Amino acid sequence: MKVILLSDVKALGKKDQVVNVSDGYARNMLMPKGLAVPADSKNMNALKVRKKVEEKIAAENLAEAEALAASLNDKKVTVGIKVGAGGRVFGSVSTKEIAEAIQDQLGITVDKKKMNLSAPIKELGITEVSIRLHPQVAAVVKVEVKES
Repeated sequence: MKVILLSDVKALGKKDQVVNVSDGYARNMLMPKGLAVPADSKNMNALKVRKKVEEKIAAENLAEAEALAASLNDKKVTVGIKVGAGGRVFGSVSTKEIAEAIQDQLGITVDKKKMNLSAPIKELGITEVSIRLHPQVAAVVKVEVKES
């Protein structure tokens, strides 16, 4: 019997995959637990429609991320930090402070967890910070650290 899986089933398949299983396994295990539905024409059409909707949403998310990346690329934000005698910096600039500076200065909300910063910034000057907006899209923002 052919069935459409509604969720991942170990050793059988992934969600939305059409698999061939024995009739008893389908009727007694998969369908009662809500893990699968029969692969009839009605359910196959519903699967095609659902996949088209998911593809459309994914394309919209990609376009939105590309637009955001275009607006963020080569922008510069300024972050202030305390500096002691001889130009020595107290503390460091973290992704949280960079995200707040982008929000305040550019009006764009960016998640601090999506920033690629190998180590906190501990020196004055300009540093480029990469922001992963989508698995396929990244933007680069210049962060200028100045004395406050």
